Amino acid sequence: MTTATPEAPAAAPSPPALRQAIELLSSMRFAISLLTVICIASVIGTVLKQHEPAVNYVNQFGPFWAELFLLLKLNAVYSAPWFLLILAFLVVSTSLCIARNTPKIFTDLRAYKENIREQSLLAFHHRAEAPLEGETPEAAAQRIGQGLVKAGWKVRLQQRGDAGWMVAARAGGLNKIGYLAAHSAIVLVCLGGLMDGDLIVRAQMWLGGKQPYTGGGMIADVPAQHRLPLTNPTFRGNLLVAEGTQSHTAILNQSDGILLQELPFSIELQKFIVEYYSTGMPKLFASEIVIHDRETGEKIPKRVEVNHPASHRGIEIYQSSFDDGGSAVQLKAVPMDGVGKPFEVAGTIGGSTQLSRGQQEGAEKLTLEYTGLRVINVENLADATAAGTDVRKVDLRESLDARLGAANKVQTKKALRNVGPSITYKLRDAAGQAREFHNYMLPLELGEGVPVFLFGMRETPAEPFRYLRIPADDAGTVQGFLRLRAGLADPALREQAVRNYARQATDPAKPQLAEQLASSTQRALSLFAGAEAAPGRAAGGLQAVSEFLEANVPAAERERAGEVLVRILNGALFELTQITRAQAGLAPLPRDAKTQAFMAQAVLALSDVHVYPAPMAFQLAGFQQVQASVFQVTRAPGRLVVYLGCTLLILGVFAMLYVRERRVWVWLSPRDGGSQARMALSSNRKLMDVDREFEQLRQRLLGRSA
Repeated sequence: MTTATPEAPAAAPSPPALRQAIELLSSMRFAISLLTVICIASVIGTVLKQHEPAVNYVNQFGPFWAELFLLLKLNAVYSAPWFLLILAFLVVSTSLCIARNTPKIFTDLRAYKENIREQSLLAFHHRAEAPLEGETPEAAAQRIGQGLVKAGWKVRLQQRGDAGWMVAARAGGLNKIGYLAAHSAIVLVCLGGLMDGDLIVRAQMWLGGKQPYTGGGMIADVPAQHRLPLTNPTFRGNLLVAEGTQSHTAILNQSDGILLQELPFSIELQKFIVEYYSTGMPKLFASEIVIHDRETGEKIPKRVEVNHPASHRGIEIYQSSFDDGGSAVQLKAVPMDGVGKPFEVAGTIGGSTQLSRGQQEGAEKLTLEYTGLRVINVENLADATAAGTDVRKVDLRESLDARLGAANKVQTKKALRNVGPSITYKLRDAAGQAREFHNYMLPLELGEGVPVFLFGMRETPAEPFRYLRIPADDAGTVQGFLRLRAGLADPALREQAVRNYARQATDPAKPQLAEQLASSTQRALSLFAGAEAAPGRAAGGLQAVSEFLEANVPAAERERAGEVLVRILNGALFELTQITRAQAGLAPLPRDAKTQAFMAQAVLALSDVHVYPAPMAFQLAGFQQVQASVFQVTRAPGRLVVYLGCTLLILGVFAMLYVRERRVWVWLSPRDGGSQARMALSSNRKLMDVDREFEQLRQRLLGRSA
C-alpha cells in the first residue's frame, strides 16, 4: 500500500518589473551602451588634463565651461562617482549575461544532437549522399566514427533499430568557451580597475571619516583625519625625496585636495643620476636609494630607473620624475625702471623672501618666491641662427616659441644645445597677485649679431613665457644696458646727450640748424624715455614715438618723418651710451658692426622695458644644487586580476575569431546488401574554409562515389 504525498507548492514567479530589469541589465544592448559611455569618458579623460588647479580650467575654457567641468567631475573622470557607477553597472550587466548564457553554452557543448531527423539533413547547405557497397550500416558507422575521432572530432553513435545508424560529431567547442572568456575578461578588468582606482580610498573617506587636506605647512603637522592607514589595501601616490634625506609619507592627489598615505618603510635617496646624450638630451634617470623597513629595521639598497621599479612589502616604487630638493640660489636684482639700485638676495628653492622698500627704493612691497632651478636647458636654436632674422619681430609682447625648445612645432632642422642654467620665480604683491618669471643665467646667441640675456614672464601658468631680450655688453654682462637705462631716466644726461648729438651732426657754422636738431632730438628722446607719458597713452618706447607721429604728422609724410625720428633717436642713444661709459671709467665704444648690433638690440630692449610688469628682474648669480627624486609608490592588488583579465581577453578573442564551431551528421540506412549514406555539415561561419573542409570530409568518409 502506497501513500500519496502532497505536491510542493510552486515557486512564486518573479515580478514582471524585476524580470524586465534583469533582462535589461543582462542584454547586449545595455552592455554596449555602457561601453560606449566609458569610451567617451576615457577620451575626455585623455584629452582634458586631469587634476589641474581650477584656475587653469578657467583660464583655458572660461568660467562657464570650467564650472561645468568641475560640476561633472570631468577634471577627475576616472575617480568621478558616475564613472565608477558605470563601471559597476558594466560588471553587473556582463556578469548577468555570463550567468544567463553559461548553462546554455555548457549544455550545448555536451549535446551531440544525435536525435536529429534524417530528413532534416536535406535542409543543410553542405550535404551529400552516397551508396556504400558491401558495408553494413553498423560497420560503416564504426568506420566513419573512428575516422572522425582520428581527425579530432568528438563522436557519438546512435542505433535506431533496424532503420539505421546516426553518426553525430562536433568540433570547435573552444569558440563558445572563448565567448565566456572574453566576457569574463571584461568583468575581471573592470573589477581590477575598481580595486586599484579611487573607489576604496573614496570608501574610506565616506565611511572612515577621512577628508582631503587643502592647507599648507609641514607633512608632520597634518592631522590624522587626512591620513590613510598602513593597512590601506590599494593606493597610488607620489613621494618626493631630496638627496641625503628620507621620507615615508606619500601624497595622494584628489580633485579637492590631498590625502597622506603612511608607508611601512622609508625611502632614503643617496644619489640622483642623470646621464645625457651628446646632444644634451637626457638619456637616463636613476636613483640610488636605501629602503628602511620600519618594522624590522632592515636597510635594503636598491636602484630605481625609469621602467625598472623596485618592490618592497607588496609596494612598487617607480622613478616618476625629478625635482629640486631645496637648492641654494643667489640672485642679483636688475632694475628695470632706471632708478632702482642693484642688490643681491639669497634663498632656497621652495622658499621666499620679503622685499622691503629699503632694498628697492620706491618699490611696492613684494614677496619673492623661488619656484625652480634648472641647471641644464636643452633648447632648439636652429631657427634662431637663421640668416635674415628681423630682431624687431619678437619683443616682450611676443613669445620666443619659434626660437626655444619644444614650443617650436614648425622647424624641420634641429640644433639642440645646452644654453645653461635658469631660474624661475614669482613676484607676489600685497594683494596676493603673482606673476611668474623665468630668466636665463647666460647670454644666448639668437642670430641678433650680439648675445642677449632672456628675461621671461607670464601672467598665468596656462600661458607661454614671453621674453625681454637684453643685449650683453663687451664684457658679457647686462651692466652696459643698465647704465644706458639709468641714463635715459636722467633728464640731465638726456640733455647732455642731445647737445653732443646736435653738435656732431651739424655744421658749427650753422648754430640755428643745431638748435632745431637739438629741439627735435630732445622731444624724441623725451617721448622714448616716457617723460611725456599720459593716461591712456604709451608709457614710452617706440610706441610713444609712433603715437606722437599719428597725432601730429599727416599720413602722407608720416613714414618719412618716422625714419628721421628713429635715426635721430639712435644717434642720441649712442651718445648717451658713450656718456654713461665715460662716467663708469670705460673707453668709448668704437663705431663698428658689433657696436651697431648692440645699439640696435638695446633700442628694442629699451622700448620693450616700459611694458615689463615689475620694477626689477632677478638674474641668477650663483647656486648650489640639491636634487630630488619623485617616486610613484603603488599598492595594486587588482593588477594581477587585470593581467588575468587581459590574458582571458586575448585567448577569448582568439578563440572566437579563429576557432570555428562545426557539427557533422552521417545517417546510414540499409540498402541492397550495403548502406546508403546521407551527410550534412553545419558551421557557425560561412567561409571558404568550410567548403574545403566539407569536401575533404566527404571524400574521406563517403568515398569518391558521393
